[in-house]
Amino acid sequence: MRQIDHFIVGDSPAPARKHKVWNPSTGEVQAEVALGDAALLDRAVEAAKKVQPGWAATNPQKRARVMFKFKELVEANMQSLAELLSSEHGKVVDDAKGDVQRGLEVIEYACGIPQILKGEYTQGAGPGIDVYSMRQPLGIGAGITPFNFPAMIPMWMFGMAIAAGNAFILKPSERDPSVPVRLAELFLEAGAPEGLLQVVHGDKEMVDAIIEHPDIPAISFVGSSDIAHYIYSNGNARSKRVQAFGGAKNHGIVMPDADLDQVVNDLAGAAFGSAGERCMALPVVVPVGEETAERLREKLIPAIHALRIGVSSDPDANYGPVVTPEHKARIEQWVDVAEEEGAEIVIDGRGFSLQGHEDGFFVGPTLIDRVTPQMKSYQEEIFGPVLQIVRAKDFEEALRLPSEHQYGNGVALFTRNGHVAREFTQRVNVGMVGINVPIPVPVAYHSFGGWKRSGFGDIDQYGTEGLAFWTKKKKVTQRWPDGGGDGSNAFVIPTMG
Repeated sequence: MRQIDHFIVGDSPAPARKHKVWNPSTGEVQAEVALGDAALLDRAVEAAKKVQPGWAATNPQKRARVMFKFKELVEANMQSLAELLSSEHGKVVDDAKGDVQRGLEVIEYACGIPQILKGEYTQGAGPGIDVYSMRQPLGIGAGITPFNFPAMIPMWMFGMAIAAGNAFILKPSERDPSVPVRLAELFLEAGAPEGLLQVVHGDKEMVDAIIEHPDIPAISFVGSSDIAHYIYSNGNARSKRVQAFGGAKNHGIVMPDADLDQVVNDLAGAAFGSAGERCMALPVVVPVGEETAERLREKLIPAIHALRIGVSSDPDANYGPVVTPEHKARIEQWVDVAEEEGAEIVIDGRGFSLQGHEDGFFVGPTLIDRVTPQMKSYQEEIFGPVLQIVRAKDFEEALRLPSEHQYGNGVALFTRNGHVAREFTQRVNVGMVGINVPIPVPVAYHSFGGWKRSGFGDIDQYGTEGLAFWTKKKKVTQRWPDGGGDGSNAFVIPTMG
């Protein structure tokens, strides 16, 4: 059986514990990943401490050259990375390529580090006084990443952190750990010094070790909201800088004037793509008015029935299996809950079996209507190929649904009316908004981050926000007086008047 080890400087010790890595398409265990502890983390941190000062002292254009070379190597290995990712996660290969590509877009942005790292300068802020600022790295950053985007989210984190001059320790999900290790190997091949990017595997024991380590000043996390809050609270208690992004229950608001054919096409991808295992999936659709709801439902049913579920390597599949048997059971239990709560199961994906792959972790596409805000299945994240319909009588009710939900990651509005779109954008209490865009993930030179229980911390991922998170800003006020020797130019606290 394949063994997946840590990627750290020196040989890894024999692991006391291991975790199963499944092949979701077949239901077989394909590998085991070593689980580390605080002692292993110490080794990685010590190696990072040795290499980081020299990397920080390397001029930004040379750091950028490493990022450019890394980008080139990832692109050259795109197919093998996507196939490896699909084999452990279950998403189809085209989705896996998108996973890698969206991460690369942040690497592309980080290639511009000589430009984006430039500080501010004011000449003559006072009599003979100049003021300027510089951004300096924090030292060692840590990233704790989820199973659903094992390429994209690690690159979102370490791309900006390393370009800014930090060393980085990545703890990916133990469910699909191979691609993060492969990315670290490619980064070393790109010319990064050994120890700059290391990968440690683990569970809660490793997470706690990262939180408690005195030489890791900053942590970035993406995962469930409960764990996000745990990491944020405990990291802050130790005076660490923490950004922690949690779960989601994104809504798609459909106005009566929306292009329903386009809406249905968008929902098919946004709700069911990657088996719904995305924090920016669109698992709730809110048609405004009963007529809109009936027309939308009528169009959704045949579109959902037409979806093709297949193994991750099937080029014609719309989506593949979910990541583990436990997650498959959890999704189906949420459908049970919705049914018990009185919702109408219009299309039932429970018990789905793919011919020839009966042991795979497949969940059929599920459509649930007559869902209300009081239902637990609406309030919580399902994270699977399940689309819920919550009917709203008017715009104001539709606006309240995402605004009052505990999660505030993303929301989409489908309309042809510019005034309605502007009103919605201004008033909705959600961090990322799409207008006729079902998955409103901002491009790499903006930033990513939700509100409420979808995001803990004040600084978003990537873009200029990412640079701010992984650096500290030093402000310098300077004066060079003429040397008189009579004390007339003795230093006093300068004023700007």
